[in-house]
Amino acid sequence: MRKLLASLAIIMGAAGTAHAQSAELSANADAAAGEEMAQACAACHGDDGVSQMGTFPNLAGQQASYTAKQIMEIRDGTRPVPQMAGQVDDFSDQDAWDVAAYYAELEANKGQADDEDVEALERGEALYRAGDLTQGIPACAACHTPTGEGIGSAEYPALSGQHPEYVVSTLGDFAAGERSNDPGAVMRDIADKMRDSDMEAVANYILGLH
Repeated sequence: MRKLLASLAIIMGAAGTAHAQSAELSANADAAAGEEMAQACAACHGDDGVSQMGTFPNLAGQQASYTAKQIMEIRDGTRPVPQMAGQVDDFSDQDAWDVAAYYAELEANKGQADDEDVEALERGEALYRAGDLTQGIPACAACHTPTGEGIGSAEYPALSGQHPEYVVSTLGDFAAGERSNDPGAVMRDIADKMRDSDMEAVANYILGLH
């Protein structure tokens, strides 16, 4: 029991230290410096943080804590992204926060969901706002908020206006275990319970969410 308590104390202490370090980096984030560093990102993520290609995510308006986390985990190999190989290898933690701060200040994309398939759109809205208890799928809004802006303090990303192609691809990666940087395997568990049609429906709904 003493060993268990000692281990828990070490884990909690490390978590507290990491949180304090993140808070300091966030407080010192320099969006102007981040804008300069982000010039190389524009080829895939757009000059204004809105990608012209559905395979690459929009970064404009994204929660800074989430973007910084992804940059650092891509750099460290925790989240393998072949398309970003070498792009952020030389980034310091502060660089990651600077770039994240820059993108967080940009206006998020406002898309328009495809409403031709009313049944699919309604399914997407239901999944996002209420989930599906019969499939064990919780509401997306619980973590990503009803307006899709995400929760910065919890590093939950904004989803509003995100490309459906990217959302479907990401959910598929979580379901297959090819992406595993979700704390507690939360997204892996959820995505694994979703049908392909569910992923497509909620991704389409998210595009028009704002």
